[in-house]
Amino acid sequence: MFLGIDLGTSSLKALVLDVDGAIVGSAAASYSMSAPQPGWSESDPQDWWQAAATAARQAAGDHAAEIAAVGLSGQMHGVILSDDLGQPLRPAILWPDLRTRRQLDPYRELGEALRRKLANPPATGMAGPTLLWLRDHERPQYRAAQWALQPKDWLRLRLTHEAATEPSDASATLLYDLSTDYWAKDVLDALDLRLDLLAPIRESAEICGVLTREAAEHLGVRPNLPVVGGAADTAAAAIAGGLLDPGPAQLTIGSGAQVVAPRDRLAIDSTARTHVYRAAAPDRWYAMAAMQNAGLALEWVRATLGTSWAEVYAEAFAVPAGAQGLIFLPYLTGERTPHFDPAAKGAWIGLGLGHGRGHLLRAALEGVAFAVRQGLEALLATGVRSTDLRLAGGGTLDPRWRQLLADVLERPLLATPVSDASVLGAALLAGVGFGAWPDAQRVAAMAAPPQLVAAPGPDTQAYREPYLRYRQLYLPIAAALS
Repeated sequence: MFLGIDLGTSSLKALVLDVDGAIVGSAAASYSMSAPQPGWSESDPQDWWQAAATAARQAAGDHAAEIAAVGLSGQMHGVILSDDLGQPLRPAILWPDLRTRRQLDPYRELGEALRRKLANPPATGMAGPTLLWLRDHERPQYRAAQWALQPKDWLRLRLTHEAATEPSDASATLLYDLSTDYWAKDVLDALDLRLDLLAPIRESAEICGVLTREAAEHLGVRPNLPVVGGAADTAAAAIAGGLLDPGPAQLTIGSGAQVVAPRDRLAIDSTARTHVYRAAAPDRWYAMAAMQNAGLALEWVRATLGTSWAEVYAEAFAVPAGAQGLIFLPYLTGERTPHFDPAAKGAWIGLGLGHGRGHLLRAALEGVAFAVRQGLEALLATGVRSTDLRLAGGGTLDPRWRQLLADVLERPLLATPVSDASVLGAALLAGVGFGAWPDAQRVAAMAAPPQLVAAPGPDTQAYREPYLRYRQLYLPIAAALS
């Protein structure tokens, strides 16, 4: 059996998979994200460490002694400065963090040849700009650090006492040369950043160490189990969903939202509105539209308006499509695709005395769906030709929300039976590394066939004019409030 661990933004999930691909146990443990200053996003890695023990023990249950290997996935872009054994020197800086606006300027000043090697537009919250900020503002910690790691790679270091990363996470740091599949040494030199902070690069299914006795006791499993490279959460979800070859696209809604399309060649977006990263398999890539504010924005709306999730759906869907003219811009942490504007702000626009809490909730759901549609359109404009759109992630389970998405996107939506695809992908990669399956391609072929869960319905027409208004509102609102 194989243990998968997914280190998310607000919770850690664990899943145990047998050699037939059946899930025999799963669990989750949550933790908080802090904002020491406005626009900052941090987490205490020790909270992740405790959550790993809680979730792994619950997921393994009576099967703990049968687990043969461990795989990891995790939120992308974050940075943890640590010593050689994984003790953090400061809280982790996460992907929604906005403190690095000024650190984007050195990236914009790089020559065209260097920028092309990175193959991605610079954005706040990504590891490269974050390291520039740490170098400039927390030099003692920056100089003392042995490693600067992404979240799941930090967890692996704690589990094995061996540092490593893999291409799907490394390619999303703005420090990686996608043309050579290695760290971009000339970019690091131009930015005056330390190459020695970056971990050795291994493959996603490659064994990168074994569980120490202390870590095994912490997780409640046997020591010396192999731990594989794993993958960034989006790449792991694509493996679990069977997306390695061009064709389908996948929509994941968690704290953020991503639309992913597999590629069999490296293709850079000349408009700099979308990303391209390495997949969790050799000679495979994926194009991605990344929207910062999905579940993160909806959770803020829910908490601010004092509702439960049951009340969110009940009250929102008691209001007709279009929320009677109310529009929500979900840019609470700036935005990436398509604007790449860390100064973008959120707003409800069009409020009147006739609007109540249900209208605010409905507009929030619609605003996130409009952001997803704009991201999907940006991705399709790069030449992606998707045959269908599949759902992944726990943020797309409610059938009314799925219907709203299908209506706004004007596309049928398909889903596989597994909602937490990233943690499943981590377990599958552990199985490949152990030798239960020959490679990631074979694992992707094991994915359950997707089933139609929503198709555009009568409300489709009602969203067309609000969506056009949504697209037009970004620039004046962002300029007025930034």
